[in-house]
Amino acid sequence: MSNPSLRPRQFDLIAFDWDGTLFDSTAVITRCIQRAIVDVGGQEPTREAAAYVIGLGLMQALAHAAPDVPVEKYPELGQRYRHHYMAHQNDIILFDGVLPMLADLKARHHWLSVATGKSRAGLNEALHDVNLKGMFDASRTADETAGKPSPLMLQELMREMGVEPERTLMIGDTTHDLQMALNAGCASVGVSYGAHEPSAFHALQPRFVAHSVSELRSWLNDNA
Repeated sequence: MSNPSLRPRQFDLIAFDWDGTLFDSTAVITRCIQRAIVDVGGQEPTREAAAYVIGLGLMQALAHAAPDVPVEKYPELGQRYRHHYMAHQNDIILFDGVLPMLADLKARHHWLSVATGKSRAGLNEALHDVNLKGMFDASRTADETAGKPSPLMLQELMREMGVEPERTLMIGDTTHDLQMALNAGCASVGVSYGAHEPSAFHALQPRFVAHSVSELRSWLNDNA
């Protein structure tokens, strides 16, 4: 394989989803959603139904996963989710290989960003916990702007960094991520090891679907 540092960049800005793409959190989040819904008297959703909403803003996700929970219980539902998540947040770690992959991209002078359904407080805590402060040049969270799959999150990142859609790549593990990229006119890459089944990705035209971080790193070195 030729030296990636000698090839011209195809993308100046690379935006990553967080949960299920960089952070190995899908199983914990899914279980916390299920427990929170049961706590407020709702019917426990299946694992697939709970995992589907990962990547959306918290209240949007909980409302979708708990259609039988009345609106007046949403604040309590959110509180119960946060309770369960806080109890297990230290169980969540970066996927193996993420740090070397990000270091490769920084060495090639890509702008790196995060576009996530997490809250700003949640993302800042995660970045601090895994010693990633300074790795990302910009970020947007669901409580700061429109949630996925609206293109606004990516549009704001592109505007902040001064990068056009054709020079921007979105990487994520859900159809919400890939639809957001499509809506923003950006290229995308899907990862199959997160929340959504990759069979749903193809209609959203990702450039590639990676089945591991090592596959993703290799593709980025060759194509980004």
